[in-house]
Amino acid sequence: MTLQLRVYVKEHPLIKHWLAVVRDQDTPSSIFRSGMTELGRWLTYEAIRDWLPTREGTVQTPLAETPATFIDAEIPIAIVPILRAGLALLDGCQPLLPLASIYHLGFARDEETLEPHCYLNKLPEQLDPRTRILIPEPMLATGGTIVATMAELTRRGINPDFTRIIAVVCAPQALQKLSNLYPGLSIYTAMIDEGLNEHGFIVPGLGDAGDRTFGTGLG
Repeated sequence: MTLQLRVYVKEHPLIKHWLAVVRDQDTPSSIFRSGMTELGRWLTYEAIRDWLPTREGTVQTPLAETPATFIDAEIPIAIVPILRAGLALLDGCQPLLPLASIYHLGFARDEETLEPHCYLNKLPEQLDPRTRILIPEPMLATGGTIVATMAELTRRGINPDFTRIIAVVCAPQALQKLSNLYPGLSIYTAMIDEGLNEHGFIVPGLGDAGDRTFGTGLG
């Protein structure tokens, strides 16, 4: 069976609302952070709907014994936020996955070559191949950073079929790269935008998510 990259553009009104808020260039940093947290929450909710491992059991209510479904804590779950912009989504997704381990990856982009450079890697040397991996990355633009992230994860034994990405906006260029290299992935996003400008930024996009989140640039 041939695998094909699955990209889900979620139509929830709250996702649309918060996307509009974070796109607006006049949104102040404090509200931008709130918007990113909410997008992290709702995109994670959609991403884990049929993804979390479960087990069946029973519980005793005050009146009778009844069948019950539980999250299977024996299957590891990990969140891998890509620094620094991925931290903007983490506050929204972490409460939905309270048992998840969090492994940080930090990448900086060379503005001339547009290639990513890894400056922080907190991944363990080996991961259980059953691990469910959630990657919060606000923007999938050229695809360089997310491809480098996937390369680090697969070297440590993860299965791309168990990996899901949440992104606020995506460019077709990044999706094409991922489709060619990791067709088993699933991506949950608020929007697929038109493309990239000459500097590799998504258009219309939302500016620099890291700068706008942390108030360190013009956005």
